Amino acid sequence: MSDEGRLIAGRYRLIERIGRGGMGTVWRAEDEALGREIALKRLHAQQHLSEDELATVHERTRREARSAARIAHPNVVVVHDVLDDEGLPCIVMEYVHGTTLGALLKGGGALPPGEAARVGLGMVAALRAAHAAGVLHRDVKPGNVLLGGNGRVVLTDFGIAMATGTSTLTKTGEIIGSIDYIAPERMRGHKPGPTADLWALGATLFQSVEGRPPFRRATAMETAYAIAVDPLAPMKQAGPLEPLIEMLLAKDPDERPSAEETERALRVVASEAPGATMGTATGGTTEVAWASAVPSRATATVAATGPTTSAGATLTDSGSGSVPPTPISGGGSGSAGDGTGRPRRKRRRLLWSAAAVTLAAAAVAGGLYAVTADDGGHGRKGSGTATAPTASEPSPVPAGFRLVREKTLGVTFPVPDGWKRDGRASAEQVTYTDPSGLVGLTIGTVNPAGANPESHFQNIEANTKLNYSTYRKLRMQRTTFQGKPAAVWEFTFQGQVRAFRAIDFGFGEEGGTEYDIYLSAPEAQWDTHRPVFDTVKAGFRVG
Repeated sequence: MSDEGRLIAGRYRLIERIGRGGMGTVWRAEDEALGREIALKRLHAQQHLSEDELATVHERTRREARSAARIAHPNVVVVHDVLDDEGLPCIVMEYVHGTTLGALLKGGGALPPGEAARVGLGMVAALRAAHAAGVLHRDVKPGNVLLGGNGRVVLTDFGIAMATGTSTLTKTGEIIGSIDYIAPERMRGHKPGPTADLWALGATLFQSVEGRPPFRRATAMETAYAIAVDPLAPMKQAGPLEPLIEMLLAKDPDERPSAEETERALRVVASEAPGATMGTATGGTTEVAWASAVPSRATATVAATGPTTSAGATLTDSGSGSVPPTPISGGGSGSAGDGTGRPRRKRRRLLWSAAAVTLAAAAVAGGLYAVTADDGGHGRKGSGTATAPTASEPSPVPAGFRLVREKTLGVTFPVPDGWKRDGRASAEQVTYTDPSGLVGLTIGTVNPAGANPESHFQNIEANTKLNYSTYRKLRMQRTTFQGKPAAVWEFTFQGQVRAFRAIDFGFGEEGGTEYDIYLSAPEAQWDTHRPVFDTVKAGFRVG
């Protein structure tokens, strides 16, 4: 390497390149003034960026140094200095002898649950210290976890951290970070809190025991949709860590355990591991009590790999069918009640604290995703009736359809004969698919509704356009339906094998419930399947 042996700032001698990413290179170096080994992170020259973009990148690097420097904790990397070298920012940090968790897990490697819990304890300790200092990490992942040769676990790379009272240094709707570890609320464009870091911790623990990220799909677009709406796949190797990981990966941030609760749970698992020396939690009784206090996370969302609608339905376009695609859902705010009159956050804490309560306390509220579809008509082939039916009229059921009643959603609508109800329905949505699995109808709700579903769709679309180049809007417009504000959104996107087209229609009054109808199908067969949407919409009844 041409830079090996070079002296930076008159005191830091570059010895060996130990890491390289998209934004910078990390070197093992020697601080000649103090005679100690250090790690030096130097940004790359970014010729393709404008001056404003470069200024933002450089400020992020300086912020990384400031964010890490304000956290004094043995599980957080120590920052010694920040400087410029030939106009490029550099961070001087302590050098940790060892490897990264990412390197250890490379190629599908995995850890025993007890060892994963030990690593998790170091991570959650670092996060507790960061959050106490007012710093969100926002890029927790295996590659940013250093494993020292002496057993020390160190969280590093605060490059996109956000400190309380600072600007975000991002454009509106921009999502930065490693896609596999970005929490669902960040996918929806909501402001993240400490629980977003805990979701990333859960994703890291999942990969540590299962050998893969929890929602990894073939493309970044599909991974983002899966994080937003897919239920968590069953774990095969998590053992006693499974209940905690399920809770950490809850779609609703209010349903996740706190950092303190997570640390207690990890201590139980680590102390019960073979050869463990930790004595803070002893005996099988403690472990059983902890596990029984963690309710199973409701699988409230439908599988998704294409764009996800406000209903959160999606489909895996693998060539055969599974469940049809939709754009990232907007959902609710996470503060709504759970049917008991208590806010969700309070209810979750009650469940966690009641060690004698069994898993049947299934009060964990469902996910926050609902579906939307189009308003029909507008001269399209096979459009439905011209007048919107009222809720009191009987729902028309034409030949080839059957009437279904979804009691949980409080709605009735026609469904084509032969279409099957997906078994992963939730309190917020249900999906029916055709025999091929490539055409899907999702009915869902958003509660409380906003002023008009169009703003809901626009929020979803903002992230979709930014992150997925194959998305193309055909139309989005306001209308009315059954005397209520409504909106239509129609678009296309590219699946793994073929192009899809979707129509999303939502209606509802502000403060009440928004009802959504969403249909997606291969674009080449759109004229064949579009009439299904019109029939469902014409026969849709609330109550």
